[in-house]
Amino acid sequence: MTGVGSLRTEPRIAAPDEFYAELIDAHRGLSLEQSQALNARLILLLANHVGDADVLHEALQRARDGCDDDLASHPHSPPTEESNR
Repeated sequence: MTGVGSLRTEPRIAAPDEFYAELIDAHRGLSLEQSQALNARLILLLANHVGDADVLHEALQRARDGCDDDLASHPHSPPTEESNR
């Protein structure tokens, strides 16, 4: 069980496959820049909905954990500042 200020990570989406398809469809036909802007707007809308700074901080930390490993295994990830040198 989670308390106030705890990030809930257990599956909670009633129809995850349908949501994923809708998310992918929302990006269809967009340029990379438009797709990134859509993601940013979606993140900010959902962060506002969550509203709890502690939960948002924990989500940021968890999302960031392992990103360096992910970059090596996802060649389509956006370039980092280091890879531009």
